[in-house]
Amino acid sequence: MVARKFLTVAAAMLVLAPGTDSLAQDSAERIEITADKALEWRRNDRTFIATGQALAKQGETAISADTLTADYRDGPDGNFNIWRMTAEGSVRISNPESTATGARAVYDVDNGIALMTGGDLRLVSPGQIVTARDRFEYHVTNGRLLAIGNALVVRGEDTLKADTVSVKFTDKDGKRTLESVEASGNVRIITPTETLHGDRGIYRAADNIAEIEGNVRIERGQNVLQGSRGQVNLTTNVSRLLGGATAGDGGRVRGVFYPGSTGGTSDP
Repeated sequence: MVARKFLTVAAAMLVLAPGTDSLAQDSAERIEITADKALEWRRNDRTFIATGQALAKQGETAISADTLTADYRDGPDGNFNIWRMTAEGSVRISNPESTATGARAVYDVDNGIALMTGGDLRLVSPGQIVTARDRFEYHVTNGRLLAIGNALVVRGEDTLKADTVSVKFTDKDGKRTLESVEASGNVRIITPTETLHGDRGIYRAADNIAEIEGNVRIERGQNVLQGSRGQVNLTTNVSRLLGGATAGDGGRVRGVFYPGSTGGTSDP
């Protein structure tokens, strides 16, 4: 099913999340910063600035940029407790599974928020590409990741489009696992044979069911199915269209079929 193919994007986007292999100060692994031009220590500002193909590494995660700025507080025994890291210019965040690129990235450790903005905002991992016009935003405390502004997920021949895509994680057995995926605003799932439209959609991992609501329409060539809500059970592989007060024709579901239609998708 189409919905199933987009679920793996959740794991791919964890490149922005802190953990044992991320650039977070509570990790036991050291942070190493290198640069081609200079590493400047501004003691009064409690800041390190690396310029010229700057690179920060911790474990298997790396951030590279034209300029890297690390803000710190003085810790016990002379330690540097980094509370914010800012990357600017040709930013690249990578681990063995995925790579995210943009013009600017800021990880605010105090507030538990990582933001990536500007340029060709893109995340590439095996099997899928995620892009957004405005920003990637990861809220560490509640485990929610947002791709905001013309969010696009491409996996093989299938595409998910929405104004915003939100991925929610939960901690289980010491690991952060997928809880739900939500898409809101002008939601479209496009395959080589059909296009599914709606106002919003959600997938819940607990019951393995995906739902789309609001002006739901499935198009396959000239054939059209309409309803208030659509439901896809990924376990049983059964799809349903449901009526309601907001559906056309007095809340009834509706299907219009054209014999001989060859199928194909439209992407208005």
